[in-house]
Amino acid sequence: MSLFDREKSEGDDREIEQALADIERSLVALKERYTQVKRDRQLRLELKQRQQELEQQKEENTAREPIKTELRHLQQQLENIELNLESSLLDWNSFKKPFWQVVRFGGIGVVIGWIIKSFAG
Repeated sequence: MSLFDREKSEGDDREIEQALADIERSLVALKERYTQVKRDRQLRLELKQRQQELEQQKEENTAREPIKTELRHLQQQLENIELNLESSLLDWNSFKKPFWQVVRFGGIGVVIGWIIKSFAG
C-alpha cells in the first residue's frame, strides 16, 4: 500500500467517524426532542382536564374570581405548550440539509443546462 493510499484511507476513516458522530448527535437531539414532545402532550392533556374541572366549578360556585384567574393562567400555559409542540416540527436543522442539497444540485443543473444550451446553439 502506497503512502497516498494510506493517507486516503485515513482520510476516509476520519470522514466516516465524523459522519457517525454527527448521526449520534442528531439521534440524541431527536430523542431529547421526542421526550420533550411527549412530556408537553401529557401536560397539555392534564391542563385541559383541569380547565374543564374549573369550568364546571365556575358554573356551580359563586366564588368565581379565583377560578377565572386560574383559568387564565391555564390558558397561558396551554398556549405556551402549543407553541412548543408546533415548533417541534419547524426548526432550521430540519430544513438545513435538504435546503443545501437543493442549492447544490439545482446549481449543478443550471450549469449543465447552460453547457448543453451552448453546445446546441
